[in-house]
Amino acid sequence: MSGDKQLDAQGYLKKILLARIYDLVKVTPLQKLDNLSSRLGVNVMLKREDYQKIHSFKLRGAYHKIKNLDEAALKAGIITASAGNHAQGVALSAKQLGIKATIVMPTTTPDLKIDAVRNYGAEVVLYGDSFNESYDYAQQCAKKKGLTMIPPYDDPDVIAGQGTIAHEIIGQCDSIDTIYVQIGGGGLAAGIAVYIKSLLPHIKVIGVESEGSACMKAALKAGKPVDIGYVSHFADGVAVSKAGTETFRVLSKYLDDIVTCSNDEICAAMKDIFDDTRAIAEPSGALSLAGLKKYVRENNIKSGNHIAILSGANVKFHTLRMVAERCDVGEMSEGILSVEIPEKIGAFLDFTKAIGSRAVTEFSYRYNSSQGARVFASVELTDGKKELNEICKSLKKSGYLVTDLTDDVLAKDHLRYMVGGHPAANLNERLFLFEFPSTANALVRFLETLGNAYNITLFHFRITGLEFCSVLCGLDVTGKEDGVNDFIKAVGYPVEEVTSNTAYQQLIK
Repeated sequence: MSGDKQLDAQGYLKKILLARIYDLVKVTPLQKLDNLSSRLGVNVMLKREDYQKIHSFKLRGAYHKIKNLDEAALKAGIITASAGNHAQGVALSAKQLGIKATIVMPTTTPDLKIDAVRNYGAEVVLYGDSFNESYDYAQQCAKKKGLTMIPPYDDPDVIAGQGTIAHEIIGQCDSIDTIYVQIGGGGLAAGIAVYIKSLLPHIKVIGVESEGSACMKAALKAGKPVDIGYVSHFADGVAVSKAGTETFRVLSKYLDDIVTCSNDEICAAMKDIFDDTRAIAEPSGALSLAGLKKYVRENNIKSGNHIAILSGANVKFHTLRMVAERCDVGEMSEGILSVEIPEKIGAFLDFTKAIGSRAVTEFSYRYNSSQGARVFASVELTDGKKELNEICKSLKKSGYLVTDLTDDVLAKDHLRYMVGGHPAANLNERLFLFEFPSTANALVRFLETLGNAYNITLFHFRITGLEFCSVLCGLDVTGKEDGVNDFIKAVGYPVEEVTSNTAYQQLIK
């Protein structure tokens, strides 16, 4: 948080109501999602922040913060660190006001995002392999050069700028039951929550976090912001490991509840948005709708007006491949199973008959032994988890050994593309899930660090269009167990050991 003293609710209301941002910021529409409303049995409306010039709500907070700087600060120039929508918001705001802006971005930032910022006239400085390194460097530059740092979320003016969304919503819908807001660092949620709860406290404000980066939920549990360490970057717009100090203070007072959503549930929400609007949301942009669906279903809500925020639509095209593969699982219209079947002629036919009238949507198999075979199979569902449980029960009754892998991330991200039988030789294999930056030299750096220390026994990754890539790697550690941790430390990439994963043990170990 900046040096401003803490604002009370009236202070935030005043800032929001007096925000002078509409010479650049658009009043975005509130659109009903007819198809989803019919399926859920409630009125679902979407606040279309993808209509902003940078296709993200981040323009509001950045422009409001910069417009409130004094003349001396504007003349000296501004600086920020961001690899995402905040960078574009700051750059466009600076262009609008005719001031100098410097944006520090990690060296892993895709050219698409770098070019977008440069096109607004900002100076781009590439520094560090992570956001934290870039942010620290930006703060050093700010002190050294006398520039004003523009925080991405943890600042009263930024929070108030995002809060203008709530002011617009109140004027666009006569009766509101619940507003669902995605949370990364918490600026958007804090701005909306303090405005809504101060004026219309009967309206619920529900925060929505990605399961892989639920830093605000952790902060509320701990009673203070805490660093949760490794975070998933699928919904990169909310990939924050520690909640802001000011956003935590505001949300701990005004937020009604928090719901967390899986990547599959986010993918399903992206499909819902496309089906109803033909808009392609970025994963973090669809997160609040995923939370809306989950909260409505889990609480058996059957009426009312429920609003989600489409916070952004800056998505790389190749990310959509993963979304298309995972949205059916997120909606529970597809289940994933590991099944042991007899190794005999006609076994595949017998299996499909045991499934019944349901369609087999995926089947992966390779001969390994005359005793039996483990297959990876996906099955179409019409009644979600209940039906999947019934299928598993029926298959087991028919003599099949069945494991439900629908919630197994390793199976969905990697093993479904690798099913090909077990290794011919016995290996002392340990399995690791690394997160590589999506740069040209990331793989080379990994292999050079590995050198001749270990033999790679398994390797799989696919470029998804995200800034980070999930990489599955198996190592034969025979006689070298003690050196594994040293190798992992030298690589420096986020990593998780998954040797005990059930799908791996059944399908390819």
